[in-house]
Amino acid sequence: MLEGTNRMTRRSGNPMFFEQTEIWQHVGTRLVDEFESRYGEDGLTRDRFGLVLVEEAPGGARGFAHRGDWRCYPCSLVKAFHLVHTLHALEKGQLQPHAELDRALHDMIAWSSNTATNYVIDLVTGTTGNTLLDDADLAAWIDRREALNRFFSGLEWSEFQACNITQKLMDDTRYGREAQYAGAEGENLNALTPLASARLFYEIFAGDIPLGPAARERAQNTLSRERVGAKSESLHYQVDDFLGGGTPKDVAIWSKAGKNSWTGDPRASYFKHDLIRIAMPEGNPLIAALMTQGKTVCEDKPDVFPELGKLIFDTVLAQVQQG
Repeated sequence: MLEGTNRMTRRSGNPMFFEQTEIWQHVGTRLVDEFESRYGEDGLTRDRFGLVLVEEAPGGARGFAHRGDWRCYPCSLVKAFHLVHTLHALEKGQLQPHAELDRALHDMIAWSSNTATNYVIDLVTGTTGNTLLDDADLAAWIDRREALNRFFSGLEWSEFQACNITQKLMDDTRYGREAQYAGAEGENLNALTPLASARLFYEIFAGDIPLGPAARERAQNTLSRERVGAKSESLHYQVDDFLGGGTPKDVAIWSKAGKNSWTGDPRASYFKHDLIRIAMPEGNPLIAALMTQGKTVCEDKPDVFPELGKLIFDTVLAQVQQG
């Protein structure tokens, strides 16, 4: 797709899983400038978002990162991680398949259901969230929940080192053992980076995710998004109001998005993110991870994300056609 033979210098201590070429640097820098120029007055200044673009090239991934290591509250992007972990547990016989789990995995991704996600977390970790626990019981409970992090830490992705996906998904503030675990200052709240998110999608579709062929295909199919029909028109489907809403209807996409308006906790409020894979009509598939913070973009202007999606699509396609 976007050829370029000159490898950009990797930042010391933070290696990328993709090659940063001069062409991708040009494309990405142009997009960052356009984002701020068009939507800076809405709060989308370059210090309020992180963007990672990855091309699934046959010879290896190529791409661009702006604030790729920005560690922020990830909203529902963690659900894509839970999908992979659960499919691995099923494949290894650590979980027994059943209809309720199938329903929960579907709803966790398709409708971004927090209730479904928390059911999955309980099954994978053998924990439940409810009343307060004393110190000894809480320590044992936390150790079981930390299995969510240990699974991905075991893959030795440098991008995941600063991340945390162990907290359940809440619609407001936490109570009981969930509040104990999150910490009085929210020091243990979930956190991801654009790079970690993009790495997950790359591994699912083109890398070495620890899933057999059937489980990998199931993960890909679960993340696939319909573009027409009643399902795609649902507000809970997270396409039209996200990056996918700016891509042509005849282009296949796979995605997991997330959005938090006011939750009662300022540390977890007014974030809007999307993790999307686009089957470009010319060239190789494109992965984009966009993570943003700010009330206007998150809540007041739902058209911003589809417009950003269109800008990404058109800019990359134009570069491909230019050759």
